[in-house]
Amino acid sequence: MAGGPEIERLVLLLSKLPGLGPRSARRAALFLLKRRALVMEPLAAAMADAAAKVRPCSRCGNLDTIDLCSLCADSRRDGSIICVVADVADLWAMERSGAFRGQYHVLGGLLSALDGVRPEDLSIGRLAARVPDEAVEEVVLALNATVDGQTTAHYVAERLEPTGVRVSRLAHGVPVGGELDYLDEGTLAAALKARR
Repeated sequence: MAGGPEIERLVLLLSKLPGLGPRSARRAALFLLKRRALVMEPLAAAMADAAAKVRPCSRCGNLDTIDLCSLCADSRRDGSIICVVADVADLWAMERSGAFRGQYHVLGGLLSALDGVRPEDLSIGRLAARVPDEAVEEVVLALNATVDGQTTAHYVAERLEPTGVRVSRLAHGVPVGGELDYLDEGTLAAALKARR
């Protein structure tokens, strides 16, 4: 690659971002270098500021600059219901929908025998402690409809069973706007089973 080690390092680091391969990283690096004052310097300052100030919430695991995070601190949210998600990206997706007004709990991943992720690697114990401490009435498991997501949901439900809390799952099946002809057999079977 033409350029010094600083450019190579920039490209290497950019290529570690999701969705950026080596070629896209080179284009992004070139864009940043050409627009140093307008884009690169403010981006570097914003990244340094975020690295210094953003931390996980001690209660739910969301990322914020304050502890408790703005969602946990919002008194207008329903504290009797907790939505359990695998990671912060899932929490942000739920918030974008605007459909959930309760509290959240971020597990920090999904159980996975292949990847070596065990129950003690996730914040399942903190969730089990939150339920009685916060008088939670329902826990909604908003986990991926994958083998790891299903395994995690089953384990969390079993772990919460002694608390007596109601545990529910997000519905699975035909997406809004989906055409039956394009859906796989598993999705159709789940939709039939969960019909109402």
